[in-house]
Amino acid sequence: MVVGAVLAVAALAGVWWLKRGTAFPPGDADDPHQLALGQKVYAEACASCHGAHLEGQPNWRLRKPDGRLPAPPHDFHGHTWRHADAELFGMVKRGISAYAPPGYQTDMMGFAGVLSDEQIWAVIAYIKSAWPPAFRTYQQRVTGGARGRDE
Repeated sequence: MVVGAVLAVAALAGVWWLKRGTAFPPGDADDPHQLALGQKVYAEACASCHGAHLEGQPNWRLRKPDGRLPAPPHDFHGHTWRHADAELFGMVKRGISAYAPPGYQTDMMGFAGVLSDEQIWAVIAYIKSAWPPAFRTYQQRVTGGARGRDE
């Protein structure tokens, strides 16, 4: 009886996530599985630009000689926490160019075909886990009020 109830709840949750357009829940900073995967993927795919400790590149607000901006931090010193989950997912999957004005030059490539959706959500979870509670609350509100291209 208890097993049946648990399976029914799991099935309903799965249907709800699939209706949202993704088979994986958005980056959950409290999910140990997502955090472990996210930390690993971040170290392999993101840290070379965004820093091993989410600190970003030096002088990230000042354009480099080529006119591009350095990689921003993903801790609370940056602006990542100001974006809804769907935007963060889309920026990682398709790159910043998909969200920037025409002609905007960036070093941030899209990771479609490199990282799975599950890996992208896990990286987002890992990044969110470094934010103070007030920043996480703000970002949850932004996410709740926005629908992105990939949701």
